[in-house]
Amino acid sequence: MALRQRFLTGLIGQSIGQSLSPALHEAEGRAIGIDYSYRLFDIEAEPKRAAALPDILDRMQAEGFAGCNVTFPLKQAVMPLLDRLSPEAEAMGAVNTVRFAGDGAREGHNTDWWGFGENLRRTIPDAAVDTVALLGAGGAGAAAAYALCRMGTRELLVIDRDADKAEELVARLSGGSTTLLPVRFADAEARLGEVDGLVQATPIGMAKLPGTPISPRALSPEMWLAEIIYVPIETELLRAARALGCRTVDGGGMVVLQAARALEIFTGMAADPDRMQTHLLALLREKVG
Repeated sequence: MALRQRFLTGLIGQSIGQSLSPALHEAEGRAIGIDYSYRLFDIEAEPKRAAALPDILDRMQAEGFAGCNVTFPLKQAVMPLLDRLSPEAEAMGAVNTVRFAGDGAREGHNTDWWGFGENLRRTIPDAAVDTVALLGAGGAGAAAAYALCRMGTRELLVIDRDADKAEELVARLSGGSTTLLPVRFADAEARLGEVDGLVQATPIGMAKLPGTPISPRALSPEMWLAEIIYVPIETELLRAARALGCRTVDGGGMVVLQAARALEIFTGMAADPDRMQTHLLALLREKVG
């Protein structure tokens, strides 16, 4: 029997012990016929915490990893440690996928933006994106903003409790055909009556951070809501939006699509997003059960 090609990959982040990424990636690796290992590197377990990021990357590269994913709170912090950036990662100022190239260089990519945009397109093909509000200007928010700019959004309201972070994202992505406007968090709910859709890109609503980032009363049935969180697959805000009659997009599709693209970057082989989606839903059912 021929030896299967072997790939070592992983995820670096904070409080990622319950991540479904290893099972999702490794199952798809088996499906396409490769020996594919995906490990977790939680900075909570490192004495230097986030400052351990350079050491983790060094260890990975020395051990022959093909690359790794990077998640909260390291999507911006990893950038100075890389040698090359894809145009998309450079434009949005966030990296979620690092490839260790054959020449020893570290390449930074971002697959989140494509995952978000493709998930919205697949779930609500006719979604109006003329005016959109974005809650959260971190790494996930930057990816969603970049995707919306590429999708033709005319006006994007950028909202974050940290006003400086919102203004930084606006400055980074301004200059194209989309007008990006920083909006004070205190004014966010009042502005939602102006938008076609709302992207929820804060961590509020995750299993470890329950609740809603804004009052569900600020939503209207005419708008769509796209959620970034996928554990739980139905956040409190998403549930309230569905009950109101909004069309909604959960975060499961985005995580599958960005993972499929990352796997392709690591291995050079095509992943099957539909098969990965089926597996993710099975994993989520197991988690709930």
